[in-house]
Amino acid sequence: MKRIISVLLLSVAIFTFAFSSPALAADAASGAKIFSANCASCHAGGRNLVNAAKSLKKADLEKYGMYSAEAIIAQVTNGKNAMPAFQGRLKLSQAEDVAAYVLEQADKDWKK
Repeated sequence: MKRIISVLLLSVAIFTFAFSSPALAADAASGAKIFSANCASCHAGGRNLVNAAKSLKKADLEKYGMYSAEAIIAQVTNGKNAMPAFQGRLKLSQAEDVAAYVLEQADKDWKK
């Protein structure tokens, strides 16, 4: 009886993990719209109007340890130095979308 219950529980666990929906990926297209409305005034074309040395170009993101979704999400959420925090204005999913967009554009050198 214990063996049957164990097999049944294991089967349920495998079925649950095998057929569960994957986490939704960030949406760079949505991120583009959010970026345009909230970020482009200082970061149009991947530039940084406040500190030109810290642009959103891939080389600068890598140089300053910002070339990851996690780092960009933290910066967008919490702000830093002259950059304001967007926590409360943007949902986490929106910050994730912005990060996806920034990384996508950085990989294309901000060229369409």
